[in-house]
Amino acid sequence: MKFRQLFLLLSAVSILCIAAPAFAADSSKGAANSQIFGFWTLVPPLVAIILAFISRNVVLSLFLGVFSGAMMLETTGFDFYHGLLGSFQRVSHEILGSLADSWNAGIVLQCLAIGGLIAVVSKMGGTLAVAEALAKKAKGPRSAQFFTWLMGLIIFFDDYANSLTVGPIMRPVTDRMQVSREKLAFIIDATAAPIAGIALISTWVAYEVGLIKDGFEQVGIQMNAYGAFVETIPYRFYNIFILFFVLAGIMLLREFGPMLKAEERARKHGKVLADNANPMASEETTQLEPGAHVVPSIWNAIIPIGTLIVAAFLGFYFNGLSAIDNAEMLAKINAAPFSFFAVRECFGASDASVVLFQAALLAGIVAMVMGVCKKVFTIEEAITTWILGIKSMTITAVILLLAWSLSGIIKELGTAIWLVSVLSDTLPPFILPSIIFVLGSVISFATGTSYGTMGILMPLAIPLAWAINGDQAYLLLNIAAVLTGAIFGDHCSPISDTTILSSMGSACDHIDHVRTQLFYALAVGGVSVLFGFLPAGLGFSPIITLPLGLAAVVAMLFLVGKKLPDAS
Repeated sequence: MKFRQLFLLLSAVSILCIAAPAFAADSSKGAANSQIFGFWTLVPPLVAIILAFISRNVVLSLFLGVFSGAMMLETTGFDFYHGLLGSFQRVSHEILGSLADSWNAGIVLQCLAIGGLIAVVSKMGGTLAVAEALAKKAKGPRSAQFFTWLMGLIIFFDDYANSLTVGPIMRPVTDRMQVSREKLAFIIDATAAPIAGIALISTWVAYEVGLIKDGFEQVGIQMNAYGAFVETIPYRFYNIFILFFVLAGIMLLREFGPMLKAEERARKHGKVLADNANPMASEETTQLEPGAHVVPSIWNAIIPIGTLIVAAFLGFYFNGLSAIDNAEMLAKINAAPFSFFAVRECFGASDASVVLFQAALLAGIVAMVMGVCKKVFTIEEAITTWILGIKSMTITAVILLLAWSLSGIIKELGTAIWLVSVLSDTLPPFILPSIIFVLGSVISFATGTSYGTMGILMPLAIPLAWAINGDQAYLLLNIAAVLTGAIFGDHCSPISDTTILSSMGSACDHIDHVRTQLFYALAVGGVSVLFGFLPAGLGFSPIITLPLGLAAVVAMLFLVGKKLPDAS
């Protein structure tokens, strides 16, 4: 970025911060701050999001977003000198606090460990062998994209593992079949959180069920929270429609909007990336090609990746089992340790970030041992390769830390609380699910966190829906609107961790990924409201709304989309 552009960006952020009410904010009281700042609580997320699109520099944009929020919290009156000093200290404390959080630290370590794993697998020729094997079956763009979509569904248990695993494996295949990196990133992103959010067993279940349970207790509803979670699945319109949209687009080979231009560029000119793209991949990855003496084997990928998946499943079970302190529940689990109930409860109680880090670390060790035993490399070369893979993920760790810091600043400012207070007025019963869906989308887009949005909206949505209409189906519909709206907004947001990881896994320019995906997500979000939440709010059964929505998705692809060539 040129110095003049940087100066203009910094000037714009300074003006926004100065324009905000310069009161002495209490950084520990988000609700109070939401009343003090009002509309201005939107400044940090808007700075980060708008500057990301203008500058195409995610790190700078996130940093300025965090800094603008810190300025608002630390500046008293018009004492900008001490405000600047305090803001710098607050930004550093936010970043340190984000890394000190055990969950966040586990995610960062998981990303680094998976980067090391993929590097060793690549150096052994495992990724190349899988790519060559799939390339024999993937006769064209359609089949290459279909295998990517299918692999995304297979890794249903965690969205982070999905984003970081599918991309590096499928990228050589989709590149060879002239599928744009933007489309690869979209397929990965659209099969990460959407499938993890509705899977019966995943790292999301405990959190979602816990929120539902707390909401039920709040209004005195006697209902099994997990059973309610399962019953919301037919109402999770965006999750279902976006998964189907990806598949329908692949089968019909139809694209529209910015994605159409990206795919036409890849098909006609063989450019999987735009000329001005800045892919989220390190130069070190070019050093990970297998040597001339290496005979590529798919087992060099299957065994380590299989170790990752198996270790993750076992880790979820035993880690969760050790965390359960309810004697009655433990007795039920011990009576039938392999039952669905036991697996569900253990998975739900596990610390997913720690388990996935441990699984990735174990898989990396297995890969290094395999490589040394097969004489692909020495022990020293194996460790060097693993560290090289970690280095390639450094930018991801930096972005995640800044995104979490921005989320922390937004929470202290009370941004989500202000949005809820403004948008959740008295509404007709039939439109409430749609409003909750849209409200969840806005909060999730602005904050970049689906978990945080669920935590904010669920305690409000359950009592409100129960007070308006005491029907169980209506309550479940509004719960689904919270869970689905949070994922929809997170799917659109450039500051979302899963969106960032999808760009990283596919080695795509992050802003290009967001720009092309946003158009599709909004289209499917519109279908979710018009053919899902609105008719469901009027009392129509999912037996009617789901087929209508799926048909609308296909009709949209035919009416708006343009067919692209396929070699198969």
